[in-house]
Amino acid sequence: MKRIAFGLAAVLVTAGMGFAAEPAMMTKTPKGNIYTDAKGMTLYTFDQDKAGKSACYDACAATWPALKADAKAKAEGKWTVIDRTGGGKMWAYDGKPLYTYAKDKKAGDMTGEGVGGVWHMAKAG
Repeated sequence: MKRIAFGLAAVLVTAGMGFAAEPAMMTKTPKGNIYTDAKGMTLYTFDQDKAGKSACYDACAATWPALKADAKAKAEGKWTVIDRTGGGKMWAYDGKPLYTYAKDKKAGDMTGEGVGGVWHMAKAG
């Protein structure tokens, strides 16, 4: 009985450790493999961003919401957490901040691709 209790305790402790999971998922599309958020919404990168720094605020951010990161989120591998000016955190992949597009209405929409010649779907490996 002690072994069972010890084994159960080990499982519970391990489950509570909060192993890091990627903040996005890879999705196969006719246009290639891209990253989407947990709701299946396409993620985009912005050419005017610098590595690890967002240039999208105010009206831009209303149209292109940042992929927000929880205050306790931890970077892992190519996934990093960057600070937003004025507070908050967002996810970046390979140094590129990630955004959704307000005009994408449902999972699988990719209407932000190529907007203004500076917005691109976040391509997965």
